[in-house]
Amino acid sequence: MSEIRTGPIITISRQYGAGGRTVAKGLSGRLNLPWYDRDFVKKTAEKSGYTEEEVTRAGEEISHAGSVMNNFLNNIASYISSYDAINEAEKKVILDLSKSPCIIVGRCANIILRRGGIPSFDIFLVGDEAFRLARTKELGESGGMDPKKYMDERDRMRETYYRHYTGHEIGDYRDYDMIINTAKVSPEECVDHLAAVLGKFYS
Repeated sequence: MSEIRTGPIITISRQYGAGGRTVAKGLSGRLNLPWYDRDFVKKTAEKSGYTEEEVTRAGEEISHAGSVMNNFLNNIASYISSYDAINEAEKKVILDLSKSPCIIVGRCANIILRRGGIPSFDIFLVGDEAFRLARTKELGESGGMDPKKYMDERDRMRETYYRHYTGHEIGDYRDYDMIINTAKVSPEECVDHLAAVLGKFYS
């Protein structure tokens, strides 16, 4: 007997620094649902056979040059890139996680679930540049790179990855049920609003 879902899978896509993890964690607590972001690394490594370090590097990020080279090499029948192998493993992880309600951050999950015929509620978080830059500095992930350049580079690589593996443009309103500017509606307020909207599915 197949498992009965009590509500849609919640997916959260975001610009860098827009508070995706903050919203996912807060919403997880309010709705009593598991949320997955960095947990993907271990699960994907197990599925793909790549190390956690390799999965972390591939993540949601691929440069424009890497995308062009990937497409070129994939025309060779025997070639399968590590990016593609990791992406395929992530798809399997997402579809496996979707057997019960949860929150998934990034990984093109909204499109993967749609193509798999699995109901989802898809959110995209954006933020004004100054707001996201301040959060980028707080996160301290730039490794010495200028925070503005780091933020822009992370966004560009996510955009390229999303386009490469879905054929869609990240942030296109047609791919989401709700788009929220977290510079205007704080991540904490987002949790309140989303819990009010989605709570009926998980009460």
